[in-house]
Amino acid sequence: KFGDTHVLVTATLEDRLPPWLKGQGRGWVTAEYGMLPRATSERTRREAAAGKQSGRTVEIQRLIGRALRAAVDLEALGERQITIDCDVIQADGGTRTASITGAWVALAECIGWMKGRNMFKNGNGDKVLRDNIAAISCGIYQGTPVLDLDYAEDSEADTDANFVMTGDGRIIEIQGTAEKTPFSQAEFLKLMALAQQGIGRLVDLQKMAII
Repeated sequence: KFGDTHVLVTATLEDRLPPWLKGQGRGWVTAEYGMLPRATSERTRREAAAGKQSGRTVEIQRLIGRALRAAVDLEALGERQITIDCDVIQADGGTRTASITGAWVALAECIGWMKGRNMFKNGNGDKVLRDNIAAISCGIYQGTPVLDLDYAEDSEADTDANFVMTGDGRIIEIQGTAEKTPFSQAEFLKLMALAQQGIGRLVDLQKMAII
């Protein structure tokens, strides 16, 4: 839960791989993302009923997968695939950042489950997960940098950005847009510093969740 944004996240271990990865001695981590029709204040049509995924959905699930793979040693994982499913059951802004942060917890629990069943060879179980991954949104709202914008703040923000980082503060991805007014480099650096603080707190919560 990120405030009033709630995402159900699960991890599934499979012995199958994408065809282009077979026989290469490494695994894969991928993600799927979806939003329930009444996750928002007004019902949205199911994408299955529309017959295709929206561009937004495709973008977000690719982002989740990229972010998680940055923390995983795919060779140590072996020829297996872990699929992360992120289903938004209530949305109040920041669904992609909540999904990424929760997805890492699900991934860590899956790898812990595998280690408990001696599914790794040569001590690779301790090498698979290299770092925590968390994400947070930041924006300039009414002239003030704000962390983890809700829907109302996001709708009125001058600037909106999403930061994905490792547990030690390295950057995986930044998505930033000037919604109303262009922002300066100094303002951007303030947002990044705020995001680093927020992600530090999220990483602490992740560690508590998997103890």
